[in-house]
This record gives sequence, structure tokens and C-alpha cells, in this order.
Amino acid sequence: MTESWEQIVARLRDRAQGMHEAREAALVECRRLIQLSAKCIRHVHRQQFDEAERLLREAQQVAEAARAVLRPHPELNPAYLHDAEKEMVEAAAVLAIVRNEPLPDADELGAQIMSYLNGMGEAASEVRRFALDEMRRGKLEEAERILGTMETIYEDLITFDFADSMTGGLRRTCDALRAVVERTRSDLTATSSQNALVRELRETRERLEPHS
Repeated sequence: MTESWEQIVARLRDRAQGMHEAREAALVECRRLIQLSAKCIRHVHRQQFDEAERLLREAQQVAEAARAVLRPHPELNPAYLHDAEKEMVEAAAVLAIVRNEPLPDADELGAQIMSYLNGMGEAASEVRRFALDEMRRGKLEEAERILGTMETIYEDLITFDFADSMTGGLRRTCDALRAVVERTRSDLTATSSQNALVRELRETRERLEPHS
């Protein structure tokens, strides 16, 4: 028997109410996810890796909770979930790059493809800060390793040459990353040259100093 208009409206109102409640619940989880990811990155820069790992595990649990809330409502594919997942991917990748570990996998993190790609691009930009710290410590080989990872990520991301509406702005992420890579390479070159000059001056002074 065909439903009446009143019945159709009542049924769709219930579905819409369910979508609204799922959206609000997912928003709460996504805010938590962004906060946890930001804290994780801060602890990485402080080299407090155990705490960073704990925060990342908690972030992954929160991300799964957000996805579980939205799963019964495929009509909802909110941008805020993409943004929150992107932050989690960034945190996971920053931790891996700094610790010289294998880069995280999208399936391992449960992230959508474009959330993952954009998050990796932002992670590659974020680790510039750590590369600069290593330069200041005189650890040029470590800074060069980080720069190499940044370059590899950039070179691979630019191969995803699809419409921005599909990639979630990946082209802009790559443009920003390219500038960061170039600045970091320039900084490393300048630091290496300065260190080489200091070594030469020191060696020259030692040769010229009278021996006792």
C-alpha cells in the first residue's frame, strides 16, 4: 500500500533527525581529534615521544568513534571529518619522520584517501621546524635525512593531478610544501657552507699558531 504524504514526511523527518544527531556527535569527536593531534605534534617537537605515541593512539580511537557515528548515514560526508582526519595523519607522519620510522599507511590509520594525502603534505611542511632544530644542534646529516623525506613526499604527491573538488585542495597543499622544501634546502646549504668555513678557519688558525 502506498504511503500517504503524512507518513512519508514523518519517516523522512525521523531519518533527518538521526542525521542531525549523528552530525552533532561526530562534530564533538572531530574537535577532540584535532586537539589530540595538535598535542601529539607539540610533544614530538619536545622529543617527548612516549607521550606523543599515547596521544596518537587516543586520536585513532576518537577518529574511529567519529566514523562509526557517521557510518549509518552515508548521505553525510562532512568536510570537518576530512579536516580532522588530516590532522591525525599529520601527527602520525610527523612522529614517524622525526623518529626515522616507516611512514604510516592510510588503511592503518583508517583515513580517507584525500585526508591522508593532504595530511602527509602538511606533515612534510611541519617537520621543517625539526630540521631547523637539527641544523642548530649541528646534526646536518639528520637535517638532510628529514629534507630528503620532505622532497620524496612532495614529488609523490604532485603525481595526484586531479580536480581540487576531488582532492580536497591537494594542489594548494603541494604548492605550500614546495616553498617549504625550497626554503629548507636553502637553509641547509647555507648552514653547511658556514660550518665548512668555520672548520677551514679553525684548521688555518691551528696551522699558524706557534707550537709550544
